[in-house]
Amino acid sequence: MSTFSGLNAATTALWAQRRALDVTGQNIANVNTDGYSRQRADLQAIGGSPVPAFYSTSPGIGAGVTADSVIRIRDAFLEGRGHTETANSAKLTVENDAYELVEQAFREPGDTGIQSLLSDMWSGWEDVANNPKDSAARGQVLQRLETLVGGLHFSHASLGAQWDQSRENLQVLVDDVNAAAASVAELNESIQLARQSGLPANDLADKRDVLAMKLAEQIGGTVRPGDDGVVDVVVGGMTLVAGRTATTFALAGTTDPDATAGDPVRIVTAAGGYTVQAGGTAAGQLSALNTILPSYRAALNSVAVDLATGLNAAHAAGYDLDGIAGTNLLVSSGGPLTAASISVGFTDPRKIAASSVVPVPGDPALDNGNADAIAQLRQSATGTDANYRRMIVELGVQSAVAQRNLDIQAVITTQVDAARESVAGVNLDEEMTNMLSFQHAYSAAGRLVTAIDETLDVLINRTGLVGR
Repeated sequence: MSTFSGLNAATTALWAQRRALDVTGQNIANVNTDGYSRQRADLQAIGGSPVPAFYSTSPGIGAGVTADSVIRIRDAFLEGRGHTETANSAKLTVENDAYELVEQAFREPGDTGIQSLLSDMWSGWEDVANNPKDSAARGQVLQRLETLVGGLHFSHASLGAQWDQSRENLQVLVDDVNAAAASVAELNESIQLARQSGLPANDLADKRDVLAMKLAEQIGGTVRPGDDGVVDVVVGGMTLVAGRTATTFALAGTTDPDATAGDPVRIVTAAGGYTVQAGGTAAGQLSALNTILPSYRAALNSVAVDLATGLNAAHAAGYDLDGIAGTNLLVSSGGPLTAASISVGFTDPRKIAASSVVPVPGDPALDNGNADAIAQLRQSATGTDANYRRMIVELGVQSAVAQRNLDIQAVITTQVDAARESVAGVNLDEEMTNMLSFQHAYSAAGRLVTAIDETLDVLINRTGLVGR
């Protein structure tokens, strides 16, 4: 072994410790960079030659250290957990928001809610029963019916607007997913080429991981590692990104919120139209579009039908001021009767059938029996009020359950994110300790160079035979 080999070992030490210091500086510089994974210089000893030679042998000491590889500190298991829990949290968040918007559409409890409007309408019939001759009492019950019908229209329209907005948001999300998938495929190609060329690709991998987490949140994508640093992204068992190739998704299904039973909104592959079992935000929006919003629109339509059926039947049993049997109070403005099409059948107060007594010639029907009977419909256990209250109670329970599930999931997601951050995140205290360690190692390597230099100086300049 050459005496000068010690200088080579010291040189490799200087280079390796300087590279480790550079990596530490990079970590400190990116302590607040979103998606950055801390890096470490992988120090490896350069061993002595294990192959014997005719005229030289190795003492087995080695030839120094190498730091050619810089690795990212990531935990694959925690990353997978992070994708799953982030997707679950996004789904529950969207569902919880959907229930909150449904509650806003019904405005309960409140003075403008349908329950309050129903109460005002029944009170109007009590006023008519108390004074059937008063045209003002008859007119105000029609006005309160108009107000109630307007409340039904507003709630139905609010649910419809929410459905339309959710579908538009889902379309935007699908387009964003396609763009992110294409970016992941491009990064896969760049990372693969870099790995094959022996170039660093840690920053590219960080960008790809950010996109992968975004896909997990948006559509429930999970990552499957491959060769040369390439990853595949899978959604519900269907491959979204395979190496350098990205699949394109599309949105299919009805644009009518009342037709989701026959043609539900769904995410499909652009080629072939295969349905994708999405997760994350997309799953929450699909649940709102196909289940939550249509069910409450149907329930509101049922309330409108029950109200019209009950009022019309009771009104037909009485007689108006002209002795004519009561006509329909509530009718459809076109098509089947729903909360959107319901309307008041007439505007003339004289047509209010308040009397339950058949009039005699020359004597108007001024009895209040039928008005009182209509007013008592509010007490029916199977009437509109009772059915509406049951629906609102069910909405409250479902909303509370959605909020509770979201709170539980938020704790789980926070814990998983904290665990991921503890592994991949930059800790300034740890980096400071590493920096001091590498600094002292660099100083020691420099002192080794000085020691070897002094040794060689003695060997060359201060030893030898004294001239005779």
